[in-house]
Amino acid sequence: MEFVGAKAAFFCGDKVLTYLRDDLPGLGWAGFWDLPGGGREAEEGPEDCLLRELEEEFGLRLPADRLLWRRVFPSMMDLAKNAVFFGGRLLPDEIAAIRFGSEGQFWEMMPVADFVSHPKAVPELQRRAGIVWEEWAGR
Repeated sequence: MEFVGAKAAFFCGDKVLTYLRDDLPGLGWAGFWDLPGGGREAEEGPEDCLLRELEEEFGLRLPADRLLWRRVFPSMMDLAKNAVFFGGRLLPDEIAAIRFGSEGQFWEMMPVADFVSHPKAVPELQRRAGIVWEEWAGR
């Protein structure tokens, strides 16, 4: 499958793993709350892309079987291309092991309701996280 990137909503209870993007001139959604993930490198598959980004951004190494929900959406950067969005769960000990990388200002396990209604969160990711929460994670 052709795709340009992958993002995910990782839940623990009623919270979702988020980070505050850097506030730099020219950066898309600068200073907004974001979710783990990013662009595809070389020929990697969607799971490999997302898990590589998760490790780079948060220092977490998870196996692909921890990605429990998946859907293809139009890319936020180019609507003519595909992006993959995942849902997964984090355990408390994994959250405690997070080592935040060099992208972004800081991270937070944010209540899902706060993320999906936050005035400074990436709107399309709010929508996608809300879909995962409604269909799968909030049960």
